[in-house]
Amino acid sequence: MARPPPITNRVKALREASGNMSQSALADAIGVTRQTVIAIEQGRYSPSLESAFRISRVFGVDVEEVFGWEAEPKGSGMA
Repeated sequence: MARPPPITNRVKALREASGNMSQSALADAIGVTRQTVIAIEQGRYSPSLESAFRISRVFGVDVEEVFGWEAEPKGSGMA
């Protein structure tokens, strides 16, 4: 089974804090499908750099306030 990407995000929390913005409204604002927003929120998909910046701008925050990086555990074989 494939491991989820090591990228974490607060997209759903930011959407809900923005007056319960719908997934469809966010998708329209950043130029992707609703299914893509769902996959990002569930941590099954890491957005492109462009989409990450678009998401951060929709919410008026820095990219690092939306996305985080979970470092690979030591001994995982990743450098």
